[in-house]
Amino acid sequence: MATGDEEPTLTVDELAARAGVTVRTVRFYGTRGLLPPPVIGPRRVGHYGPAHLSRLALIEELQHQGMTLAAIERYLEQLPPDLSAHDLAIHRALVASWAPDAAEDMERAELERRAGRALTEPDVDRLAAMGVLDRSADTGGYRVDVGLLRLGVELLDVPIEHETILAARTVLLEHTRSAAQELSRLFRDEVWSPYREREEDPEHLKAMKSLSAHMQPMVLQALLTAFQRSLKEELRAAFTTE
Repeated sequence: MATGDEEPTLTVDELAARAGVTVRTVRFYGTRGLLPPPVIGPRRVGHYGPAHLSRLALIEELQHQGMTLAAIERYLEQLPPDLSAHDLAIHRALVASWAPDAAEDMERAELERRAGRALTEPDVDRLAAMGVLDRSADTGGYRVDVGLLRLGVELLDVPIEHETILAARTVLLEHTRSAAQELSRLFRDEVWSPYREREEDPEHLKAMKSLSAHMQPMVLQALLTAFQRSLKEELRAAFTTE
């Protein structure tokens, strides 16, 4: 288990309920090595923690993307072994971000069950500010981006003002939209146009479709890596005293 996470306190039944899967599924993933073994406590009862929950959510998301269990095993083997629950949640959000539609409609009770905690109105406001959910004026329920929900819930306890979250989201949307526009222009001018000139060639058309299908996740991973490095450098410069 990764260090720095909360102590494992969930039983296998509680873990399954929080993740929205069956106990049998949890045990199956454990036997395949997809989930780390639980921490054995008093009376030989296994306990699971946030990292188990985040890894389970990532496995389910990868399955949702159409990956086989064998492919998921290879995928997880490439991840650093000490990833925290927070890191895994970010990774799952990245995976879910190129899904066709990760949003679901749900009532407050279901939202809180998925969140694993009771939510106050300020909590819901913060989740809305982070783009995790939208209130439905017609039904009184919520349209929830399930790929971002767990990460958003983890950020609820971070001491950041609501206005700061809104300002940060505005900055991110502005700059990511600009990056998307430039990358789309580059793809159109340097990649798509040359292929269009030979679109009668079936092999080139097939290659173009394959490139389009794989481009988005590769670009997202590249953007995330570049942003993480830039942010680390900026924070180091901002908080390093002379």
